[in-house]
Amino acid sequence: MVTLKGEHIFLRALEPEDLDFIYEIENDETIWELSNTQTPYSQYLIKDYLANAHKDIYEVKQLRLLISNYDNQAIGLIDLFDFDPKNNKAGIGILIKSCHDRNKGFGSEALSLLLNYCKIHLGLHQVYCNVSEENTTSLNLFKKYNFNIVGIKKDWNLVNNQYKNEYLLQLLF
Repeated sequence: MVTLKGEHIFLRALEPEDLDFIYEIENDETIWELSNTQTPYSQYLIKDYLANAHKDIYEVKQLRLLISNYDNQAIGLIDLFDFDPKNNKAGIGILIKSCHDRNKGFGSEALSLLLNYCKIHLGLHQVYCNVSEENTTSLNLFKKYNFNIVGIKKDWNLVNNQYKNEYLLQLLF
């Protein structure tokens, strides 16, 4: 699929072989704040999730894709969630796993590919994301692709016994 192939990375469907990569991400407490996760995931649950990952976005209302380089090394994940085909909208989440792979343009390229996919194949009218007020890297990434801050959710997430604000960003196609 040409739509999901970029210059340095490509996006692909999840495979059973991705179990360990996803397990590491889902159980990395340092990034639980980003995904609003509060409990670890077992390999059993992730294996079950992967067994059903082939289901259509119209059925499960989400799409999770692996971000891979052309050496077939997993770099991160990018998601569409809360897919709403009636109103042609969805949320977007993105994570580059290793700090060594961050700030190299992989997230930007992955977001560009997914936005193109949303327009061409899903016919979406809009996408949105939720970003912590302190996550300037993600805020800058989404602003680069013309997402606008449309709201701030005050004291939205409790992190280390401190409430943090979260921005709601939106992009209309």
